[in-house]
Amino acid sequence: MTDFKPGLEGVVAFETEIAEPDRDGGALRYRGVDIEELVGSVPFEQVWGLLVDESPEPGLPPSEDYAARDLTGRTPSDLQTVTARLGGEWGLGQLIDISDDEAREDLRRLSATMISVCAQSARLADGHADRVDPAVVAQGETTAERFLLEWRGEADPKDVTAIDTYWICTAEHGLNASTFTARIVASTGADCAAALSSAVGALSGPLHGGAPARVLPMLDGAAAAPSVEGFVNDLLDRGDRLMGFGHRVYRAEDPRARLLRRTAQELGSPRFEVAEELEQVALAELHARKPDRVLATNVEFWSAVVLDVADVPPQLAPAMFACSRTAGWSAHILEQKRLGRLVRPSARYVGPAARSFSAV
Repeated sequence: MTDFKPGLEGVVAFETEIAEPDRDGGALRYRGVDIEELVGSVPFEQVWGLLVDESPEPGLPPSEDYAARDLTGRTPSDLQTVTARLGGEWGLGQLIDISDDEAREDLRRLSATMISVCAQSARLADGHADRVDPAVVAQGETTAERFLLEWRGEADPKDVTAIDTYWICTAEHGLNASTFTARIVASTGADCAAALSSAVGALSGPLHGGAPARVLPMLDGAAAAPSVEGFVNDLLDRGDRLMGFGHRVYRAEDPRARLLRRTAQELGSPRFEVAEELEQVALAELHARKPDRVLATNVEFWSAVVLDVADVPPQLAPAMFACSRTAGWSAHILEQKRLGRLVRPSARYVGPAARSFSAV
């Protein structure tokens, strides 16, 4: 109990073979493969396969035709609710009772369906009560293209590239809050739908998957201000948070931010110039105010810009993150299943000493 760390920062809870964020080198490798090599070379479904199966083939298959019911159009909530319900609808076996191969197939089926549910909910949020004809969706050649077809009925190649790149960059990143949640639930022997739906809930918070949703309003504020320098100084002077800067892992540039910045520029993002200016001004001011801390741009900042290229509304950002992270979560759920040990940390009691009820 002498090694208490608030938030468990720096505490090693697991050994993993899945991903290696290079803390000091500014690199991220999926099972040893640098994501720089993956972006633009293979589609997201093969990256899913690399992370979960250790092979790009067969990868993540197209979703079966599943009409999600009782959707609200609030996509992160819809995604969590429907995913939890699938365990009962499909009669999924609990991890403690099924083989690794059965668990892998459950995760493959769930992940593909979660992406479909996200598209259906986003379509409802856009005011369309009807579903796109499954035959039209099936014409898509990649997961990102089928997602856009199921959402909008069309798939602009530029939008496909933006979403595919975003999903690859955010498919896995070690033991973050949502992945830890997925492993905790998996360690109890629950079914895969329970583990994945719990992870979606953890991802919905603004300090994890919801952060990109707050970047675009910040960019709009900077664009409307008399000067970006004044905007940044005013924001920091008020004690407000600069969304998209600093990371609990990296002490060098977040490699995902580097790839997404390049993608935003290549795709002609209308917000690229103000984003680049805000990034430079913010980094300089943060360094001046906190010279002893390394505060670089993180993945959330440029994720928001890339998703904006595909006209993904900010409120959809957590669900988009969840679609990509089905890969990492699934890999960790399988790894936890093989570990076969219940996650049960300790807590240090710091409350009142023994006393009688009448003294309360």
